[in-house]
Amino acid sequence: MPQTAPSNRHRAILQGIADRAMLEKGLLPTFSAAALAEVADISSATVASGASGGDLSAIRDLTGLLWASIDNDDSRDLDQLTVADALPGGAVKILVAIADVDALVKDGSSLDDHARHNTTSVYTVAKIFPMLPEKLSTDLTSLNPGVDRMAVIVEMVIDANGAVQGQDLYRARVRNRAKLAYNSVAAWLDGTGSTPRGMAAVDGLAENLRLQDRIAQRLRSLRHAHGALSLETIKSRPVFDGDDIRGLEVEHKNRATEIIEDFMIAANGVTARYLAAKNFPSIRRVVRTPKRWDRIIAIARDHGVTLPAQPDPVALDAFLVKQRAVDPARFADVSLGVIKLLGAGEYVAEQPGTAAPGHFGLAVTDYAHSTAPNRRYPDLITQRLLKAAMAGRPAPYSAADLDALARHCTEEEDAANKVERHVEKSAAAMLLESRIGEQFDALVTGSSDKGTWARLLTIPVEGRLMAGTERLDVGDKIRVELISTDVERGFINFTTA
Repeated sequence: MPQTAPSNRHRAILQGIADRAMLEKGLLPTFSAAALAEVADISSATVASGASGGDLSAIRDLTGLLWASIDNDDSRDLDQLTVADALPGGAVKILVAIADVDALVKDGSSLDDHARHNTTSVYTVAKIFPMLPEKLSTDLTSLNPGVDRMAVIVEMVIDANGAVQGQDLYRARVRNRAKLAYNSVAAWLDGTGSTPRGMAAVDGLAENLRLQDRIAQRLRSLRHAHGALSLETIKSRPVFDGDDIRGLEVEHKNRATEIIEDFMIAANGVTARYLAAKNFPSIRRVVRTPKRWDRIIAIARDHGVTLPAQPDPVALDAFLVKQRAVDPARFADVSLGVIKLLGAGEYVAEQPGTAAPGHFGLAVTDYAHSTAPNRRYPDLITQRLLKAAMAGRPAPYSAADLDALARHCTEEEDAANKVERHVEKSAAAMLLESRIGEQFDALVTGSSDKGTWARLLTIPVEGRLMAGTERLDVGDKIRVELISTDVERGFINFTTA
């Protein structure tokens, strides 16, 4: 039986596992000397000028607006700001400011080479591997409070029904008035917490955020009417006491995360439609029609609901909403089974005059990742396309380039997800290695020729079933026994009890 690592070495062990996992998946854990030299050469004058081509006189000054960021408590790479402006007749203008990363990270540079290779920041529980050096992603290209930054603005006019009735894109200088965190903003919105300090210090910001919350709910209601799915995932992260793991903390969606999620979905739709209107290609994020709809039908039938024979997102969402109301404590289990059966998202290139598949889970047909260019390379690609379209320049990528980049981004995102899951499971193995032989209630989360997996219901940990897998399928509830763990490889193994 593996021995529990000394408590003062937990974090260091996981950091080493993360480094090795990055290399095993073909990802770069460190930046090249050439990339770091490029960062060192960036001067404050370069940042201030925002010199990135085009007519600088066309850049608007929006530093006087009530911009604020809402992100995780520990986030330092701030990609977007939001602000709302009430209009006559019940409509509201929503502005989303997206960090102008392209202003400092040029296509073909050593910095771009690293970002293109990894395609994403990798967030493991012990160590972050940023897509761009921290001097950029958490400083010079981050929309930090109290400093002027270049941004691409997505402007949306939302009517009283939650529909986007007007849109525009342009470049501007912005200034973040308050760096806010999801949990404290959500508690304030729900009436269970006090006004966050950063919000209280800015006159008018609280009222503006309440307006943003109302508009986000309008957007969400309309999307769900069109078939967006009411899914809920269970995310957990280790809680460290110094360098010692003490447990797992479950993270839930809340009203603040939904504000940002709904605005970003809307902004990504506007981005896709803007490029199409300019006869420009784009990279779209798609989730195809689920191949295992028959199993989703079976899960719904087990709960007394009949779904249509053909994939129908509106009917599926009605089932999910009903289950959330009937059994909120176990809704995440049903939701997880559906998520696994929907399949993973992917990037595809869309050329002018063609139509990429839509996003089944969001019930949108136009969806281009654009709102996190510090963290995701597809967003940086999209930003370059947008800026070229705004300036009247040709598209900076050929059709063949975009096809290859879309495939590459999908593959490397999968690799990054595997690194994150590996380290999560290594951390969970550390917590569970003293509980070999115990039994738990679990939910089957994966079943294929490669194996069968289950997640414990009382502890948010997933492992592989090594025996007793006959006739099991995704969504089945079972009893399992923990038979072994392997911290280095991130293995947690069960058998049916």
